[in-house]
Amino acid sequence: MYTSINFKNKKAFKEAVANGEKVKVFQPGPFGNGFIDSGVEVIEGPHYPEPHRWYAQAKVKNGVVVSVK
Repeated sequence: MYTSINFKNKKAFKEAVANGEKVKVFQPGPFGNGFIDSGVEVIEGPHYPEPHRWYAQAKVKNGVVVSVK
């Protein structure tokens, strides 16, 4: 899963969510199911083709990330 913003590190992702930015989560590619509406998802970043250097667990509610671990 990726975020709608291509964060370069987990710290930037957590800060954006804490500051109230509307970050969405999606599964890319032909097997993805688009944007996620609700649930707990594992996020990886930065986006492909860059190598993934960070991972996070995000809680999504009404299509927007509400918390990050």
